[in-house]
Amino acid sequence: MIYDNVSRRYHRVRSFARTALPLGLAAAVTAAGLVALSGTASAASTLGASAAERGRYFGAAVAANHLGEADYANALHTEFNMATPENEMKWDATEPSQGSFNFGNADRIVSDARGRGNRVRGHTLVWHSQLPGWVSGLSASALSSAMNNHITQLMTHYRGQIYAWDVVNEAFQDGGSGARRSSPFQDRLGNGFIEQAFRTARSVDPNAKLCYNDYNTDGQNAKSNAVFAMVQDFKNRGVPIDCVGFQSHFNSASPVPSDYQQNLQRFANLGVDVQITELDIEGSGTAQANSYTRVVNACLAVSRCAGITVWGVTDKYSWRASGTPLVLDGNYNKKPAYTAVLTALNNGTTPPPSSTTPPPPPPPGGCTVSYQETQRWPDRYNGQVTVRAGSTAITGWTTTVTITRPQQISATWNGNPTWDSSGNVMTMRNNSSNGNLAAGASTSFGFTVMMNGNSTAVPRLGSCSAS
Repeated sequence: MIYDNVSRRYHRVRSFARTALPLGLAAAVTAAGLVALSGTASAASTLGASAAERGRYFGAAVAANHLGEADYANALHTEFNMATPENEMKWDATEPSQGSFNFGNADRIVSDARGRGNRVRGHTLVWHSQLPGWVSGLSASALSSAMNNHITQLMTHYRGQIYAWDVVNEAFQDGGSGARRSSPFQDRLGNGFIEQAFRTARSVDPNAKLCYNDYNTDGQNAKSNAVFAMVQDFKNRGVPIDCVGFQSHFNSASPVPSDYQQNLQRFANLGVDVQITELDIEGSGTAQANSYTRVVNACLAVSRCAGITVWGVTDKYSWRASGTPLVLDGNYNKKPAYTAVLTALNNGTTPPPSSTTPPPPPPPGGCTVSYQETQRWPDRYNGQVTVRAGSTAITGWTTTVTITRPQQISATWNGNPTWDSSGNVMTMRNNSSNGNLAAGASTSFGFTVMMNGNSTAVPRLGSCSAS
């Protein structure tokens, strides 16, 4: 993207604009930074876990070629519970020549996230940029077939593994016209290509959320009004669309709009989720921290705001690195913006439990477990398990939580989970800070369950084993 002094917004220009490039030799990670990001995640101390307690996710854009860097992987795995491939799922990466698909780097990201119990946003199926040259040379009928096939092949490969897809990305022009952007798809297939893409996507994976994603739509303006009209039309006519993504790239000259929350809410009122998909805010110190706080608070205030993704893990690899726009600096240290985000996530109040099972009396030894649902939204709920020691102290505990399909656990906190091969049974063990319990003392862990159409099944607990 480049900054336009006329429109006071960022504009995407070349396909390589968001390919993260080091700005020189990476600085050595300081000991303080390593300490800040090491250890076991807990609801009070990490972004993903704290967001999960609020029924939301906090994710990051991930580059496969950085996963081998220990500090990058440590920061990613500690702080975030949603992953979006930066470039690895785009058309030039997945289908460089017609009919020949390459999923290797995207598979690395998906496997890394799902292996840790985290979800993945698919980015992106149809976009005018980062297209291989062969696409632009197709006739209208050939392009229509190629687009359908590209969507089908990607979504089939990842069926059941992707939480939400950016089906179409950046199809509208900037400025005051609200017109569609010129692209091979728009120029040859007309306005109907967006609807075609969404209908094809739904036919391939009916369980994935289908999103439209764009930038410079964060406040109410001609461009966001045009997107709003399209989404409203789709909902009225039954075109499958589940969510709208707001990229939210900000700086001091293009700040968080005063009507940011109201704009998110008006889209949510159409019956779609809203997702902040590519957040980064250039700046530093208090000003940057305050802007991040505004964004987080806006998402928390809109019940259908599913979560926030920052566009990168560290300033070192940001596509806007000179503007230091992320919450972790180039040495992976937590910035004031990080503290502001965590504070905003932790300051919300939790409604009273909707259902509670009283814990049984502690046994003479060992431990017991009990469950309560702590919060519910239209598509998900949070559960909490209380672990209580018996009449003697314990140094560790293990229990199981069984979920009824198609429900699926999407996030956990305050424990170390593993899953069986079916994905239905989660074994939860204590983490380093909550295994030692005095006689009669208790601790708890939590998790978010995506209902996926089953709103009545209740998690089932196994027995508690103590050490």
